[in-house]
Amino acid sequence: MPKDKPHNLDFTSVEILGHRFRDPNLLRRALTHRSAIKDGEAAVTASNERLEFLGDAVLGMVVCERLFQRFPDRSEGELTRLKALLVNESTLSRLARETGLGELIIMSVEAAESGGRQKSSILADTFESLLGAIYLESGLTAVSGVVDEYLLPRLEALLSDEEIRNYKGELQELLQATGEEQPRYEVTEKVGPDHDKRFRVAVFWKDERLGGGWGTSKKQAEQRAARQALEKLKRSPH
Repeated sequence: MPKDKPHNLDFTSVEILGHRFRDPNLLRRALTHRSAIKDGEAAVTASNERLEFLGDAVLGMVVCERLFQRFPDRSEGELTRLKALLVNESTLSRLARETGLGELIIMSVEAAESGGRQKSSILADTFESLLGAIYLESGLTAVSGVVDEYLLPRLEALLSDEEIRNYKGELQELLQATGEEQPRYEVTEKVGPDHDKRFRVAVFWKDERLGGGWGTSKKQAEQRAARQALEKLKRSPH
C-alpha cells in the first residue's frame, strides 16, 4: 500500500511537542497510522496503536495528579469532570492541529486523500501515541512537561470564572478578617425532579442576607451566592 509523503522525513531532526527523539524509529512508529501498513497483522506492532494505548494511560495519570494538586477542595466527581474537559478527542485533536502534527502522520495515500490528516480521531490518537513514545524514551517528567506546556493552559479557557475561583473561600476570608462569625449558607428553594433538581441558596452573615444564587447542585448555588455577596460587600463594605 503506497504511503503518503511524510515517510520520507528525516526523523533524527524532527522536534515534536518540544521533544527531540533520540530513537528515530520510536518516533516513526508513534507517527505511523495503521493504514500505512500493508499486512494487517504487522499493523499491530508497526503502527502507533500500542503507543496510543500507553499514552492514553500516562496522560490520564499526569492530568489527574495535576488536578488533584491544583484543586484540593474538589470532590472525586468534580475532578473527573475537569479531567474530561481536558482529555478528550476535541481538545487533543485541536492541539495536534495547532502543532502541525497532522502533516507528520504516516498514512496511506488513500487515507490522506480522504481527509485523514484532518480527522479528529486520528489526530487525537496520534497525540496520545506521541506521549506514549515520549514516556518510553524520557519518562514521566517529560510527559508532565508536555502536559504543563500544552494542555493545562487550556483549563483557564475551558472553565468558567466561577469554577476557577473559590468565591466561598474568598468570602469567608474577607469576613473572618473582621473577627466576626463565619457566613452561613441555607437552601431556600428546590425545584425539579430528582434527576434534574435545581437549588437556590442564600448566604447570611450576622443575620443579614448578603446574597443568593441558583445552581444544579448545592455547591454551585453556594458559589453563586458567595459571588453575589462579595459584589455587594465591595459596593458597600461593612
